[in-house]
Amino acid sequence: MTTSHDHPSMSLDDHPLNPPVGIEAPVTGRSDDERLLASLALALVDNPRATLQELAQAVGVSRATLYRFSRTREELIDRLMQHATGCLQRAMEDARLDEGTAREALTRFISGQMEHREMAAFLVYHWQPETIQDERGRTSCDAFLEALDAFILRGQREGVFRIDIAAQTQTEALMALLTGMVDAERRGRVARVGVAGMVEALFLKGTAA
Repeated sequence: MTTSHDHPSMSLDDHPLNPPVGIEAPVTGRSDDERLLASLALALVDNPRATLQELAQAVGVSRATLYRFSRTREELIDRLMQHATGCLQRAMEDARLDEGTAREALTRFISGQMEHREMAAFLVYHWQPETIQDERGRTSCDAFLEALDAFILRGQREGVFRIDIAAQTQTEALMALLTGMVDAERRGRVARVGVAGMVEALFLKGTAA
């Protein structure tokens, strides 16, 4: 029987990426590294205790290729954590929360976050803010939530969101809906199609003014 390290090393350009059922294929335009990170993130969600060799097999690359990418499991998780938070932060920036109406911005925000559902799923299982040692992680998390708080406050001033529920509470509710639906989709509990619209509808059902 051959193992992954018996085969010639594959380049990042060549590795096959077949996302699990229930997760949409990688978004067109992602780099090879981004597609590999997305696949590794899901592999770690499905098998949190997987070794590097097992992860390499799961995503279809040689062990040598993955070792060049991350030398240890801890290094890989750290890289995925940084990449995940960076993806979600960029998606927030692309949503332009200070432009247009709050309803329009909300749609852009949710859609953008769902485009990175693999990384969101990874954070659901591996994000532990109380144990974060890296100052960058804490700063990134705080900045993300503060920006969303400010957006909710804008929506409250515009009469879009309820004012009897604190902005911070609405922020937490929105993120809980997003992460919960991402996880439910991954487990096959909800269909992939229309998830972003469902998140928006459920959020507005409880927070619309």
